[in-house]
Amino acid sequence: MSVEVKIGIENSPRELAFTCPDKADDVYAAADRALSGTDAVLSLTDDKGSRVLVPAVKIAYVEVGSAENRRVGFGAA
Repeated sequence: MSVEVKIGIENSPRELAFTCPDKADDVYAAADRALSGTDAVLSLTDDKGSRVLVPAVKIAYVEVGSAENRRVGFGAA
C-alpha cells in the first residue's frame, strides 16, 4: 500500500504531489524531523524510484494521506 504525499512550497503556486511506497507513519516522521529542525532537507522516494529533496525551510505544509487502490473495469466497486 502506498500513500499520497502533497508538499506545499513557500512562494510557489503549485504543490509537489506524488505517491510514495513508504508507510504513512514513516513519511510523517520524516516530515516531522525536517520541520522540527533535526534534518535540513526532507528526503522521500516516489513509487517510481525518483528521489524528492525539499529544503525544510521552504516547506509550507505536508499532507500525508492514503492512496486509493486503482480500480479496473466497468462498475468495479
